[in-house]
Amino acid sequence: MSAVTIPTPGVVTGHRRSTAVQDALSVAWRNLKGMSRTPQVIVFSTIQPIIFVLNFRFVFGGALSGALPQGVPYVDFLMPGIFVQTVTFGSTAIAVGMANDLGTGLIERFRSLPMARSAVLAGRTIADLVRNALVVALMILVGFAVGFRIHAGVPALFGAFLLLLTFMFALSWVFATIGLAVGDPEAAQAATFPLMAVLVFASTAFVPAATMPGWLQAYADHQPVSDVADAVRALVLGGPTAGRVAIALLWCAGIVVVFAPLAVARYRRVA
Repeated sequence: MSAVTIPTPGVVTGHRRSTAVQDALSVAWRNLKGMSRTPQVIVFSTIQPIIFVLNFRFVFGGALSGALPQGVPYVDFLMPGIFVQTVTFGSTAIAVGMANDLGTGLIERFRSLPMARSAVLAGRTIADLVRNALVVALMILVGFAVGFRIHAGVPALFGAFLLLLTFMFALSWVFATIGLAVGDPEAAQAATFPLMAVLVFASTAFVPAATMPGWLQAYADHQPVSDVADAVRALVLGGPTAGRVAIALLWCAGIVVVFAPLAVARYRRVA
């Protein structure tokens, strides 16, 4: 009779790791199928940034273009900020989704199944990452349609795309923590807006920091949305890039280090 191997307590085996990955992918696939049945989610996720593009490009662009360095069209300055705004707004969906799963008892159902407990958080994050990738790709096409042009080549644009998804992944942990903390979809949506507003509208996404009051410049120059927008802008427009990208990646890493454990701890309490 062959011996039966009993896993040592506290040791994560390769099989358990692979099972956790499979569970996360299964949850992600479930969420993606749910999105496919409600295409209006993608539609309305796209309409809002398109409205911002049209407003800033054709309504405010003439007034704002004078604040830019000479030779930089406002649309080329604007679109990287729109891309960052899109992933920031899009990442809030995980707060509403987690709060909805918690309120409907779906997390309790998952808890009763033989699956990795981390799969719910990871699967939701993966699904939202895919959705945001599609929305950002569409926004790039919209940008080209209104006159946006890249100046540093396609590889740099692809690098900017990856940076945007990395930033979205980092922010998803912030909003997952909020969604799990409030436990109600409407409350989660209301709770995410002040944070979004402070991050996006008080940043260099739409205008240079030099146009702001001195006290606001200090904040706008040292916050994650501004640094990621400046890094994406450097990638697609050209110029010094490595330092800006490094700062943006440090923000992403710092956000994950702080908020991923908070989200996991909160999830363990409620699940």
